Amino acid sequence: MNTNMTALSSRRGIAILVLLCLVQFMDVLDASIVNVSLPSIARDLDFSRQSLQWVVSGYVLMYGGFLLLGSRAADLLGRRRVLVAGLVLFACASLTGGLAHTSALLVAARFAQGLGAAMLSPAALSTLTTTFRADRDRNTALGAWGAISGLAGAAGVLLGGLLTEGPGWRWVFFVNVPICGVALAGAFGLLLGERRRDELESFDVRGALLVTGGMLLLVYGLVKAPDVGWGATQTIAVLTAAAVTLAAFVLNELRTANPLVPLSIFRVEGLAAADATQLLFGAGFIAMFFFLTLYMQTVLGYSPIQAGAAYLPLTVGVIVAAGIASQLFERIGTKPVITVGGIVGAGGLFWLSRIPVDGSYLADLLPGIVLIGFGAGAAFVAITTAANAGVGEERAGLAAGLLNTSLQLGGALGLAILSAVATTRTHALLQTGNVSQSAAVTEGFQRALELGAVFAFAAGLVGLLGAGRRRSTPAEEQEPSLELAA
Repeated sequence: MNTNMTALSSRRGIAILVLLCLVQFMDVLDASIVNVSLPSIARDLDFSRQSLQWVVSGYVLMYGGFLLLGSRAADLLGRRRVLVAGLVLFACASLTGGLAHTSALLVAARFAQGLGAAMLSPAALSTLTTTFRADRDRNTALGAWGAISGLAGAAGVLLGGLLTEGPGWRWVFFVNVPICGVALAGAFGLLLGERRRDELESFDVRGALLVTGGMLLLVYGLVKAPDVGWGATQTIAVLTAAAVTLAAFVLNELRTANPLVPLSIFRVEGLAAADATQLLFGAGFIAMFFFLTLYMQTVLGYSPIQAGAAYLPLTVGVIVAAGIASQLFERIGTKPVITVGGIVGAGGLFWLSRIPVDGSYLADLLPGIVLIGFGAGAAFVAITTAANAGVGEERAGLAAGLLNTSLQLGGALGLAILSAVATTRTHALLQTGNVSQSAAVTEGFQRALELGAVFAFAAGLVGLLGAGRRRSTPAEEQEPSLELAA
């Protein structure tokens, strides 16, 4: 009997879904929770302005750079085994970060956190897609997964503000330790152990090193470019090295007998378009948190808690939209949901790009924040579903890694480009001597958010052209029709 058909009807199935969503919540949370804590961290650990960026970018570099390696490891070595190893590493790194008394140790802890996250996310998502195989169960589970991902991004800013003004910034890291403890207990109590699917000799170590090194170079180059200049020798050299390394990776995958990323996976309908959509949407959505938080704190004078609380409507919008979207897939498919989500999110970003120096939360921020919540909630759930729709169990981890890599790389790419745009505009205005510092900074944020809106709209366009199918299978078409007739 196929128990997966009623997985969400059992307490154990629900508990597994809660466990996997908890892991994803922690993964995404740590990408944003430190943002409002950075000034306090800089004061306590004597960070320079240039080195402070590594508290954020160190996590993103390792997370994005090692996601494919974590995905393949989950497929070959066993999902529970990789999940448990990732939880142990993440807990140890979080404890080290909370106890750190030097800037170097904190940055090292953030790198280790990113590596742990790169193991956790694909292992958890591939476990979800192989546990909940029935169409209705899978759509519901992926809806919850997408909702929790959007929720964590917004909740991270609020929780970071509460912890920073409360017990202190160190609790931004300590809070992960009990979460990892609960998740470890759940992993051993709920998930079945798996035998290795293959011998380690078949693991594409060279491919793993090439793709990880290439992605690390690419993200590093994009993160550093706003500081050293896009035309600087360092930027050109790093990005060129990244391109050469990634080209060598593709060549290696074509020639090796057991590739890390079998390029044939991109023949799965909707997968390549879903990854491209995820990258574009991440470029606009993730960067929005950075610029809007800076605007609220440096221009409007919000406290960390006030800035975090301002995102609560976005959180509600994500939850509501994700719940609605996951129920629409069987009737209309993922493509219309991705397109509408991208357009609505772009509208929200464009609204926010009109922010004035003396802005009002109700008039200038709230409408855009709500629109982004609805757009992101619908789009992320639909993109996740589209990317996993036609992927077999043996490649579920790889598909999960590709999707999460797209999001992280898109976020790094978007933040680097949008930061350069904002900084260039601000410097140009200040050189004229005709505007105040606040006005120049605000106009820089406006330009960045405008470009973010372009990225989100492009994501919707890519979704319209190819990310997902209108309906998943003929059987899925018939079931809702029978229900409507009844």
